[in-house]
Amino acid sequence: MSVALPSVATSRPTVSFELMPPRNPSAAPKFWGVAERLVAARPDFISVTYGAAGNDRHTAREVVARLLRETPVLPIAHLTCVGAARHDVAEIIDDFLSDGVRSFLALRGDPPVNHPDWQPDPDGLTSSDALVALLREVEAERCAAHPGNALRSAARPLTIAVATFPGGNPAAGTTPEQEVQRLLEKQQAGADFAITQLFYEAETYVAFVDAARAAGVTIPILAGLLPMTEPRRLHRVEELTGVPVPRHVLPALEAAPDDAARHAIGVARTVEVARAVLDAGAPGLHIYTFNKHEAALDLLEGVHLGGGATDASDLARGPRVSASTERDG
Repeated sequence: MSVALPSVATSRPTVSFELMPPRNPSAAPKFWGVAERLVAARPDFISVTYGAAGNDRHTAREVVARLLRETPVLPIAHLTCVGAARHDVAEIIDDFLSDGVRSFLALRGDPPVNHPDWQPDPDGLTSSDALVALLREVEAERCAAHPGNALRSAARPLTIAVATFPGGNPAAGTTPEQEVQRLLEKQQAGADFAITQLFYEAETYVAFVDAARAAGVTIPILAGLLPMTEPRRLHRVEELTGVPVPRHVLPALEAAPDDAARHAIGVARTVEVARAVLDAGAPGLHIYTFNKHEAALDLLEGVHLGGGATDASDLARGPRVSASTERDG
């Protein structure tokens, strides 16, 4: 049976998207056009990325605030900590909380590129589980300092998501087994649910979740998927994440006569993966959109998930995340 966080019963898998804030004002109209199309699909939440070292901190904050103010869809604010002093991260958390943000995706983040002599701040946070703990600490301090904050916290509890890497994290040199242990530590620090880094084979997700459950991880683990429609995008993602391009799909994409054919092939293959992980008990899908709506919405159509019946009143309960449907065997 599926249950929602914190207590809303449902049988429909969770549907969510990731958006990246526009890099400059000229890109904003196109970005908000895509956001409007995704919001119309009534996802359970939309996560808004936050660059390494907070490079797009202000833009991300503006996007989250607008989604909160103008849409019925819950935004989740990404938050990174690498390279920043602890007091600076605490200030950023306080700013988001003052804006009314109650849901976060806590990430370590990546060190800045092209800076071979870079060193982390000696007073900085070095892991996402430390960031989860700091989020809980700042929230507790705010509640202790002001009764209004305590009432808000009681009505809308803070919800914290974390990332996990089902195939291991090539950038960090970790194995899937090590990532299971890391996820357990994040859960122990106070994480409410996890979202996987992208993967291209259903078995990668299924094996990881099985190992995580055996190790004592109980929080929901959403399956993060990137629609396999653009070869250039897949190659770029491999460069950024170290996750290999799906070699069995790439030849068909590159041999396709036009963009429409590539789109159809890529969506069909991604739908196969999505169906397999949902059949295996995944609580839902988190779609990496790269600020494009077509493939994301076609993927949802392919698995017959058109978003939920969420309305503005649901935002008080935090992101609706279904629990995994455990398999027999």
